[in-house]
Amino acid sequence: MGLLTKAKQWAKALKRDIVALWLAARDRRVPLHAKLVAGAVAAYALSPVDLIPDFIPVLGYLDDLVIVPLGIMLAVRLVPAALMGEFREKASRQAERPASRGGLAVILAIWLCCLIFVVWSLWRAIRSGSL
Repeated sequence: MGLLTKAKQWAKALKRDIVALWLAARDRRVPLHAKLVAGAVAAYALSPVDLIPDFIPVLGYLDDLVIVPLGIMLAVRLVPAALMGEFREKASRQAERPASRGGLAVILAIWLCCLIFVVWSLWRAIRSGSL
C-alpha cells in the first residue's frame, strides 16, 4: 500500500472518529470527563472556523495536523472501548457530517476577546503617549 493510500485511510478514520466523538459527547453511558473532552474535540474539529486561521504560514495548519489528531486520540482513550466501537459504527453509517455551532461560538468569542485586548492595549498606549 502506498503512502498516499495510507494517508487517505488515516484521514477517513479521523473524520469518522470526530463524528463518533460527537455522538459520544451526547450519550448518557459515557463518563462525564470523557464527554467533556469528546465534546470539546468534536466541537473544535466540526467548527467552520479555526482558532488559528489556515492562511497564517505553518501555524495555520498546526491545529489540523497536530492538535486535532492528538485531541481525538485522547478522547478516544477516555471513551470506553465497547461504546467507542458502537459510536464508530454509527458514524460510518451516518451520511452527513454534523456542524458545531457551539464550537463556532467559542472560537469567535476567543477571537473577539483577542480583538478587544488589542484595541484596549492600543488605546492605553496612545493615551499614555508611548505610541
